[in-house]
Amino acid sequence: MSEKRTLEQLHDTCDKAQQILALTSDGDDLAPEHLKLVEMAVNGFLNDAGVKAFEDLYVQCKAGPYKKPWFHDIENLTIDHIGYVYWKEKRVEHYNLGWCWTAGAKKQAEELAARCRLLEERGEPVRL
Repeated sequence: MSEKRTLEQLHDTCDKAQQILALTSDGDDLAPEHLKLVEMAVNGFLNDAGVKAFEDLYVQCKAGPYKKPWFHDIENLTIDHIGYVYWKEKRVEHYNLGWCWTAGAKKQAEELAARCRLLEERGEPVRL
């Protein structure tokens, strides 16, 4: 936020952050970008778009259940805080967190998803 936060705003943000964490297994179920968003909100590092994103995340978590966004917008692919990539909640790959958001990682994730779909079409198990 560009202006200094009031004590009331700080309490409101921290209360919402605590609720988000409580509703997502202490944040373990949050997508990495959402956990970072919560951290930045509590520390007061959000611009207006970030504040809106935080409020949207809060509303989503309260409405429940929280649903992770698709990794690189690839349906059925998600990533956790450590870099493990999941296909329909089954761990299938690991990416370096410093690299996982790059264009190269997106291309590799698209190939990974294509392989997972192919395995499913063949009736074979999808696994690491």
